[in-house]
Amino acid sequence: MTPASALARLRTVEAEDGAPSLARRRALLAALRRSVIARADAVAEAAHADFGQRDRTDTLLADVLLVAEAAAYSRRWLRDWARPKPAPVPLPFLPARAWTECVPKGVVGIMAPWNYPLQLALLPAIDAIAAGNRVVLKPSESAPRVAALIAEIAAEAWGPRIAAVVQGASEVAADFAAQPWDHLVFTGGTETGRKVMRAAAEHLTPLTLELGGKCPALVLPGADLARAARDILAAKAVNAGQTCIAPDTVLLVGHGAAEFARAARASGIAGTGTAVINTAQQERLDRLGAGSAITWLGAEPGAIGLAPSKGGLAEEEIFGPILAVEECAGLDAALAWIRARPHPLAIYAFGATGAEEAAIAAGTKSGALLTGRALDYAAFPGLPFGGVGASGFGRRNGEAGFREFSHSRARVRHGGWSLSRLLDRPRAAMAQRLARRLVR
Repeated sequence: MTPASALARLRTVEAEDGAPSLARRRALLAALRRSVIARADAVAEAAHADFGQRDRTDTLLADVLLVAEAAAYSRRWLRDWARPKPAPVPLPFLPARAWTECVPKGVVGIMAPWNYPLQLALLPAIDAIAAGNRVVLKPSESAPRVAALIAEIAAEAWGPRIAAVVQGASEVAADFAAQPWDHLVFTGGTETGRKVMRAAAEHLTPLTLELGGKCPALVLPGADLARAARDILAAKAVNAGQTCIAPDTVLLVGHGAAEFARAARASGIAGTGTAVINTAQQERLDRLGAGSAITWLGAEPGAIGLAPSKGGLAEEEIFGPILAVEECAGLDAALAWIRARPHPLAIYAFGATGAEEAAIAAGTKSGALLTGRALDYAAFPGLPFGGVGASGFGRRNGEAGFREFSHSRARVRHGGWSLSRLLDRPRAAMAQRLARRLVR
């Protein structure tokens, strides 16, 4: 099946059946949850094989459970999100009624990456289905076993009149991005995101882009260094740092790099249990770390490394099990470091006072700002998820995702008479007097 044929088939179904009712959408979300949970072990095994080594718990929590919980959350709240919202009516138009309603966009294309192959295909699909759309999924060819399971899940839970799955490598991805979707979702690197945006511009296709960036972790003077190091490393260890919101660089204020390294070694978190997915990604990491003295906390493979923030490690998203470390003279210097780079998906702060947290919030832009932990917010289905600028735009998850994949349509029901009708042509002198009075 090609992207074009999948889109054409679902457009035909849309013309025949219309948008799924709220009851139908809730049933589709429940079916997805059941199908994903039933395949939990199969997903873990497939991800392990695709990565060469992937921590089973990471897969069960970040891919299986996150998707199942998101489907349940959207099913629970869908009726509330879909309710028409009344709007005020100006005096000259009374007794009209006005409201807005959420209307499905149509057929949504979703291009998913390899790092969380199930989660990042199905989370935006949940939002799109909740909003009443149909979906075409393009899983990553770098995780072919999970991609095959995604096709099984979509067929079982949603069927061919709601969803389609298109498989293929880069040339299929390029063709996919060029189709006239009613909305297109891409999750991946910033440079590829630019290519997707250029392709989508041909049809003025609305986009949701979830990209990357260097997510900083600020460790401030008030932080318990041992706890901060443990929390940062715990987040970095998930999926071997191959996470768009993984801590990328530790910005130390009032603490030294050697102190942080000692705290990191004492944390007991030395490895990830997950491999870098392929040779190309490992070669990229080797290039970024070339010339840097990397301190490995454990035995490779799967070890986490600490390195000075310089060269490629200072400028490019690391996206792997290396944590860059930078000493900053003060909070202002740390904020200047963040502002000198594209806006990140997330900023993490440890040991921040209320005033320091406010300064970070006022002095930076990011998709999220967390204090006291890192990464965990991605598991909050009620929080919008997305980036700013080079880290992406648009929001998914929960109500934010429901609205992302909906048109907000204005509705007005006029009464039989209103003051505004006195201003219709042909106008008498009374209309001029009324206009002047309204202006005053």
